[in-house]
Amino acid sequence: MSLLKSYDVILRPLITEKATLLAESNQVVFQVAKTASKPQIKQAVENLFKVKVKAVNTIVHKGKTKAFRGRIAKQSDSKKAIVTLADGESIDVTTGL
Repeated sequence: MSLLKSYDVILRPLITEKATLLAESNQVVFQVAKTASKPQIKQAVENLFKVKVKAVNTIVHKGKTKAFRGRIAKQSDSKKAIVTLADGESIDVTTGL
């Protein structure tokens, strides 16, 4: 997988209260492409951050239908990946190291 494709798979890190708590147990949360599979996510994280990935769990968040000023709109679907790192590995998503 080339570096360009790795950036297409991993869209951005998610920094939330829950993601911060997961960081203590050696897990990192990313927003990923909706079409990305678990092996692609694992390979992309290993290529971009030079770490060893132990497991990948994915969550698909369905977009909600909202009304704003009388108009109905649908928020887009999104996919999150919770990446468990091997012992001794770490990623600081604020700096990318």
